[in-house]
Amino acid sequence: MKMNDFSKTRVLVVGDVMLDQYWSGRAGRISPEAPVPVVKVADEDVRAGGAANVALNIAALGAQVRLLGVVGHDPFGTQLSQVLDAAQVPYDWVISEAGTICKLRVLSHHQQLIRMDFENAVPVADSEALAKKFADAVADFDVVVVSDYAKGALQSVAAMIAAAKRHSVPVLVDPKGDDFSRYRGATLVKPNQGEFEQIVGACATEEALVAQAQSLIERLGFEALLVTRSEHGMALVEKNRPPTLMTSRAQEVFDVTGAGDTVIAALATAFGSGMHWPEAMRIANEAAGIVVRKVGTSIVTRVELEAQLNAAMRHKAYVSMSEDEVTSLIRLAQQQGHKVVFTNGCFDLLHSGHVRYLNEAANRGDRLIVGVNSDESVKRLKGESRPIVPLEGRMELLSALSCVDWVVPFYEDTPERLICKLLPDVLVKGGDYRPEEIAGAPCVWDNGGEVAVLSFWDGYSTTRMVDKIQTPDSV
Repeated sequence: MKMNDFSKTRVLVVGDVMLDQYWSGRAGRISPEAPVPVVKVADEDVRAGGAANVALNIAALGAQVRLLGVVGHDPFGTQLSQVLDAAQVPYDWVISEAGTICKLRVLSHHQQLIRMDFENAVPVADSEALAKKFADAVADFDVVVVSDYAKGALQSVAAMIAAAKRHSVPVLVDPKGDDFSRYRGATLVKPNQGEFEQIVGACATEEALVAQAQSLIERLGFEALLVTRSEHGMALVEKNRPPTLMTSRAQEVFDVTGAGDTVIAALATAFGSGMHWPEAMRIANEAAGIVVRKVGTSIVTRVELEAQLNAAMRHKAYVSMSEDEVTSLIRLAQQQGHKVVFTNGCFDLLHSGHVRYLNEAANRGDRLIVGVNSDESVKRLKGESRPIVPLEGRMELLSALSCVDWVVPFYEDTPERLICKLLPDVLVKGGDYRPEEIAGAPCVWDNGGEVAVLSFWDGYSTTRMVDKIQTPDSV
């Protein structure tokens, strides 16, 4: 799948910057001095952390970025500047007597054994100086990222948000702490679920989370909230719009360090390039899936993200995709100029007649989505002995076909509700129908789409196959 061109997107990042140091080696014995492992350090690495990691991720995606932060006139600050210089990320520092924040991690076999933090609180005067740099720069950018790690650089964040609003520049906040009122008027705020519940209280259900998010949006003047929910995915709640819930695909997680930085970086870059929030969330979700498979504070490149998106666009629906996620994929495809085709059926005992029909349907556009009747609806339509193959099996077989992009179940007797939600460009159905008789046709027509009737291939019938299997051979 082709993403938007990010090369002209201009992102200003401001917040708590820090240096991440990694000492790695083999822990082969326990110290005789105390019950702790002894690590023979064999490798040292330094990386940009906090807001600096956000800026690196944005640069890796191909966008234009500038970083504002507070550092000291010290070796940590020099090393952080060198990391950014190597990545060609421009920055503008407020030099503080408080020094540069550094987090030192000791690892063995990719497992973190201990972390040591070197930090002092940023003085108010330095935060105010940072806000002035921000006010002088913000008009030249398409979107702002505020990366808050509660280290003191953002004590004047309200003044920054006000300055951005004066120039109509959207502000995305990665928050910290138990007082989100300091971000009042921001465009979008991205807490994780723990941070969100620290503000609004425990949310036992998705409905409760959405209700609390809508209340917070109204109270603090946000346009949207994106709540990251670890293995449960993400929840996007926009003002006066239905929520979008997105699942995470199961995968091996090596390290979540800096994953939030990657999410806000990808979200801001996609949004700044013109994508709507659900599409930008999709980009951010896939980027997060890449970065958690890496060790330590890491970045995601545009090449990696494109490969991940292309893989996710095909043959994954039966495993992990909700209706909301499929809807997001369809909108992404349509935004790229792809014509999306929808068809539906029971597809019990998949045979070559089905394959020929699906290939013909796929040829009507660029992407084919197949709606599949649930087991209960098949039983209502075909009788108590059906389906022969359970829903998950039917979806997996359909997803394996090269002509099929996405597969999604529906539980009613017709897919009308699903079609009206997905809004494909082309709706096709096989059989002896008139277009106006096809479920969902009015929704497609009202959206400017087309409806077509295809003929089933003669000589192929699941019912006849079942009868043949069940009837003893008379020979």
